[in-house]
Amino acid sequence: MKTAIFGLSRNPCRSTTLLAAAFLNSFSLPAQQPSSNSAEVQREAMRKLSFLAGHWSGPVTIVRGTDEALHLTHIEDVEYKLDGLVLLIEGESTSADGKVLFSALATIAYDDTSHTYHFRAYHDGHYLDTELSVPANGFSWSFTAGPAHIVNTMHLTSKGEWDEVTEAIVGSNPPHRSVEMLLQHKP
Repeated sequence: MKTAIFGLSRNPCRSTTLLAAAFLNSFSLPAQQPSSNSAEVQREAMRKLSFLAGHWSGPVTIVRGTDEALHLTHIEDVEYKLDGLVLLIEGESTSADGKVLFSALATIAYDDTSHTYHFRAYHDGHYLDTELSVPANGFSWSFTAGPAHIVNTMHLTSKGEWDEVTEAIVGSNPPHRSVEMLLQHKP
């Protein structure tokens, strides 16, 4: 006598057949439901960041501690992926002798359910997930690290340059500017 457990027969062949059928049916179910315009809503939201697409380069100043400033050359390569649903950003800062001193990779995507942009960045074995604000011709994101609140703000200048600053705020102290860069769009 065969007994069923969770709707499956103890017969291995029958169980495998039922699982295979359930698996195949899972692919056909979405096609039977009304189509969603979710992807198109996301693409439309992502078009607000189209000004970022391309290759950018220029000077960056990174301030470590209270006085130590590094003056480097920075590049940002920005391109759409997944048919416009994700923006991929790859940044790299190099010293005068060409040595890479900073590199990061980030993605931006739009969640049409919550109506928010999501920014995920990777650097030096760490990552950050946060919301991204997208005002006209710019973006900003922030996070808290210990006692510091870090705020990163980017906007296009009247000349079409990528102007970005990062500031750290600790307690009631005035903001401390830790990164400042001005990039030009390269064809």
